[in-house]
Amino acid sequence: MSPISRQPDADPSLGGVRLPHPTRRNWVWFSCQVVLRVVFIIWLRYRARGVEKIPPQGGGLFLMNHQSFLDPLLVGLPLSRPVSYLARDSLFRIPVIGWILRSTYVMSIDRESAGTASLKQAIKRMQHGFLVGVFPEGTRTKDGSIGPLKPGFLALIRRAKPTVYPIGIAGANEALPRHAFFLRPRRVCVVFGDPFTAEEIEHLSQRGREDEMLEQVKRRIFECQQQAEAWRRR
Repeated sequence: MSPISRQPDADPSLGGVRLPHPTRRNWVWFSCQVVLRVVFIIWLRYRARGVEKIPPQGGGLFLMNHQSFLDPLLVGLPLSRPVSYLARDSLFRIPVIGWILRSTYVMSIDRESAGTASLKQAIKRMQHGFLVGVFPEGTRTKDGSIGPLKPGFLALIRRAKPTVYPIGIAGANEALPRHAFFLRPRRVCVVFGDPFTAEEIEHLSQRGREDEMLEQVKRRIFECQQQAEAWRRR
């Protein structure tokens, strides 16, 4: 599938200023990446594979299972380009945290609204050349398994026709489970799967195939998650 073209534009998450370069990490992203890489590799014995499947440029959509608040960090850690995630708008109002989110390409989403603005933001960023990260489950797992996928991300695929990358995370729910405040020394692995082909996206994004698309996405994420789980237990 050919990369989505880069189209510079303004973005509401950034106060209406132009979008930053989609493949160059700013100093905040890079600094966090350097520090967390040391912490995660030592404390969590963090490992990732399949990174070579992510091209150095061009927009795309990351779809991954959701185990912990660590997940966005774990997926972005081994990459040499930034990932733009979605986060609820209330987090942007918290001192320091809000600044970090804005400085690391995070997009705000208002859960009280229909989400049309957030959808447009995500599409605009992929068209600009960003990798956009979405957790189709919508919430963190309680036991490490992958729950039902919410269909909201299907609109992104239908409208933008991006390259779609399935990603599996294993061990994050043990390293930082729900209601935990401290990072536990549990091994964490991430597997980047093969992207969906252009033909698959064209076929599955057609109207009336929503259930088939949800099933295929969940299956591909599950396969990556199982590979990551087997790897961490060796």
